[in-house]
Amino acid sequence: MLAQRNIFTLWLLLLLHDVSESAPGFNLFSEERNPVPQEGDVRLFGGSASEGRVEIYHEGNWGTVCDDGWDMAEAQVVCRQLHFPGAKTVVIGKNYGKASGPIWLDDLTCKGTENHLFKCAFKSWGTTDCSHKEDVGVICETTGTNLTISDSTHSLDHSISLSDELGQIFESGNGCDFQILVQSATGNRNEDGVPEMVTTTICTHKMILSQFPLFNASEGMTSITVPISQSCQPHFTSFIRYIYTRKVDVTFSSAQCLHWMAYKFGVKQLMEDTGRLFSKILPEDPLFNTQVSLYEYAEETGDLVLQENCIQYLAWNYQNLTRSPAWTDLSVDLLGSLLTRSDLVVPDEYFVLQTVESWITEKGNSTSLKTQLDLLNRIRFPMIPAEVLYDLEYNSSLYSTHEKVYRENILKAFQFNVLLFSNLISNPKFSREDDHFKPRFYTSKPWSTVITPDQTSRLNHYQHRGYQTPTKSLSTPAHNSLIFKRNMVNWEANVFNNQYECSNRGLRCDSLPMASLITHNRLTDPSNIIFRNRLLLICQGKYICHVQDFKANTAYVNGSKVLTYPCPDNQYTYRFVVRPEYV
Repeated sequence: MLAQRNIFTLWLLLLLHDVSESAPGFNLFSEERNPVPQEGDVRLFGGSASEGRVEIYHEGNWGTVCDDGWDMAEAQVVCRQLHFPGAKTVVIGKNYGKASGPIWLDDLTCKGTENHLFKCAFKSWGTTDCSHKEDVGVICETTGTNLTISDSTHSLDHSISLSDELGQIFESGNGCDFQILVQSATGNRNEDGVPEMVTTTICTHKMILSQFPLFNASEGMTSITVPISQSCQPHFTSFIRYIYTRKVDVTFSSAQCLHWMAYKFGVKQLMEDTGRLFSKILPEDPLFNTQVSLYEYAEETGDLVLQENCIQYLAWNYQNLTRSPAWTDLSVDLLGSLLTRSDLVVPDEYFVLQTVESWITEKGNSTSLKTQLDLLNRIRFPMIPAEVLYDLEYNSSLYSTHEKVYRENILKAFQFNVLLFSNLISNPKFSREDDHFKPRFYTSKPWSTVITPDQTSRLNHYQHRGYQTPTKSLSTPAHNSLIFKRNMVNWEANVFNNQYECSNRGLRCDSLPMASLITHNRLTDPSNIIFRNRLLLICQGKYICHVQDFKANTAYVNGSKVLTYPCPDNQYTYRFVVRPEYV
């Protein structure tokens, strides 16, 4: 009778737990208030209730939003419009499935306090220079989700009490009907030579585990044996308790064990959230063995969030990677993935070609000719300076081996450099969507300049004495194409660390530090060229920890709340990168 009462209590708690975990806007009476989308409604598509591609409803059609200029302010507006308490992060470049509708919004600027996304400033509906590759996504906070009844919002948070009740049932073991035998090898052997094993038994409830089919807690089954490493065994009980309570304390020592267990048994949310913790340790290995190993592990477990965290760090710090012991051991797939990225931070495109040629040469006969061709075709030859292209036949170590592919790509590059945009778009081989005609993050002259921590502290000293703050200036061509070589654009770069200098320049600094990159001369014909400039934050002069785009010529360093990768003491070098593109 006691066992039956426990089972009934567990069933009732689970029912309530399902209600509290429901999607935002869930109505306690299961009555859908707005079955037909209204003008300006937003939704998250292709992910989960709290994650997906941002889409907005306009003139009877759902359309996407371009990721240009997005940070946490825009994400907060979307998530709060969907009745989430807030936003976790902006998602750039993730594939949430095919988007065939219009791109409704571009160059969006939100304060973060708007009630609807269309209340933010933007060009006009449907005016964009983006493709669907640039559709933005968000991940929203789910803790404390509001449940909407009529026009009133009531916050019902049952997670604490439910978690405690379910935790007590797990710890008491009352009514448990499914045993998990956790086995670990000690590394020793018994007298008969058989490896010595340590076994821990955990008694659980099928009703709880049935949410995750990989436990195989089906009718007729009474137990399962789980082989696990000895280092992870102490964390397995915490993992099972998480399945009951949806709460767990994670340390860096337990993160990989919990991540592996979550992968093994299909607990996706735990896997993704522990995977995000790994981003905090990525900068700690200057030899890059950790970053490469974690990427391979993420591929094995299918954790797309962890994969992106790792490959993004490697792309931003590509130059350091090529000098590390891990460089020659990179897999073909990882190198190929890096070469497809536009956020690869390099001196110039010729540097990319040189590193790929050295990698291929180092590998020797272990890399097939087909693989070599595939890698070389990912080089953006049109972005290589024209004077370098001219001598490529004599300076390239692989030119004679792959003469045909070099000639084809050099021809395409020369056409890009000498033809006007109007002639290019009439050529069927030219596509606006082709990444070969778009720049990466080039840090060599003339495309980049730097303001160091020493310079910013010295400037602040002068400010208090009433002097004007010196600025860093650079002059770039209006475009990478050779025909714009003499059409120069003058830029002024600065970092503001106090309100005095903001006021002195007639600027409003909503938060500090604030970086600005301003041009003082306009293009003769700006209609075909757009600047997608970036601010790179280099931590202690060692690694790039964050990349920020400019909105209205300004970038707030703390605008994203949290750096992509941690930086002790917030000691940044500010690198400004100018990036012109045809549109």
